[in-house]
Amino acid sequence: MIQLQNIEKIYRTRTIETLALHNINLDIHQGEFLSIMGPSGCGKSTLLNIMGLLDAPSGGQVRINGEAFERYSDKQLAQFRNKTLGFIFQSYHLINDLSVIDNVELPLLYRSLSGKERRRLAAEALAKVGLSNRVKHFPNQLSGGQRQRVAIARAIVGRPSVILADEPTGNLDSVMGNEVMNILLELNKADGATIVMVTHDENMAKKTHRLVRLFDGMQVN
Repeated sequence: MIQLQNIEKIYRTRTIETLALHNINLDIHQGEFLSIMGPSGCGKSTLLNIMGLLDAPSGGQVRINGEAFERYSDKQLAQFRNKTLGFIFQSYHLINDLSVIDNVELPLLYRSLSGKERRRLAAEALAKVGLSNRVKHFPNQLSGGQRQRVAIARAIVGRPSVILADEPTGNLDSVMGNEVMNILLELNKADGATIVMVTHDENMAKKTHRLVRLFDGMQVN
C-alpha cells in the first residue's frame, strides 16, 4: 500500500542544515495497522507528512498503491489526497463556527456530490464513531474525546484506503484515549483501512500490528 525507499529529509537555511530523516525504508501492507514511536523531534511527524504527501522528501521515493508522485502538480496531489488519504491530528483541527456534521462534510466539498449525498455520507461516518446524537452540536460543545471522534469521522467520510493519525490520543485522558483507539482498531478490522499512527504511548502502540521506532531521524529496529 505504501512504499518508502531511501527517504531523506533535510531542512536548510542560509547557515544551518538539519537532517530530519535519513535512509528510511518501509513497506506498509494493505490492511496493516502500523505505529511509529520515538522521542520528540526524531522525525515522526515529518515522516507521516511525507507519507501523506503534505511534504516532499529531499531524496528517495514515496509510492502509494504503486503510484509515484514526483511529476504531480499541487492540484493532482490534492485530488489524490482527497480520494485516498484520511488525516487525524492531535489537536482535532475542527472549525468552531461549523456544526459537527458540517465539519465532517468538508472533504466531500471537493467531489462532485450533491448536498443530499454529502449529508448522507457524513451522517454515516458520525454513526460509525457513535455521534449520531451530536450532528447539530458545535465543537466547543463537545468533550475532547468527542471532538476527536468528529475528526475521525471527517477522516473516513470519503472512504479513504489509508488513514494517517498523528498522536490521535495525545490530548485525551486514558478513558477517552482508549475509546478513540478502539474506533481505530474497528476501522482497521471491519473496514480494512490501512492505518499509520504516530504515538508516544507504548500501550496504544502494542495494540497495533507492527511498531517502527525512530531515533534522530533514523529507523532503529
